[in-house]
Amino acid sequence: MECLLGLLKVKVVRGVHLAICDPLTHSSDPYVVLRLDQQKVKSSIKYRTINPEWNEELTLSITNMMHPVKIELFDHDTFTKDDGMGDAEFCILDFVEIAKQDLSDVPDGTVMKTIYPEKDNCFATESHITWKDGKVSQDIVLKLRNTDTGELVLHLHWVNIPGVTR
Repeated sequence: MECLLGLLKVKVVRGVHLAICDPLTHSSDPYVVLRLDQQKVKSSIKYRTINPEWNEELTLSITNMMHPVKIELFDHDTFTKDDGMGDAEFCILDFVEIAKQDLSDVPDGTVMKTIYPEKDNCFATESHITWKDGKVSQDIVLKLRNTDTGELVLHLHWVNIPGVTR
């Protein structure tokens, strides 16, 4: 069994200009699915919008920081299979490595690392891993793949587990 490193809290903030899957209403009924290894967590469904505001926190247990967090967006349908609205993924290696350090002497508000958009990642803008208010956090804007349009805004923060060594 793998050792629990800590918890990754993923706040699904909002979607921006998501795909229109319901042509009659020119909207969609989006929800987000996060996957990491065997874990799967879902947001609520936001009805009739392509710019949903979730502000929902989903939690993933981290046992292996080498695996990426995979994200899928779907359009909820009542009588048919839900439509895919795009996907993305992001690497948590740098985030977890920083979170596992002793940062007690680091000044509040310090940017620990900046991750830039590249062809190998889904980042839409540069993203800063920050030490603020005693927490390691990161704001991320992801460009969705396998769709014509859409971005997803996330906020990450790390929760250490008491008794788990750094």
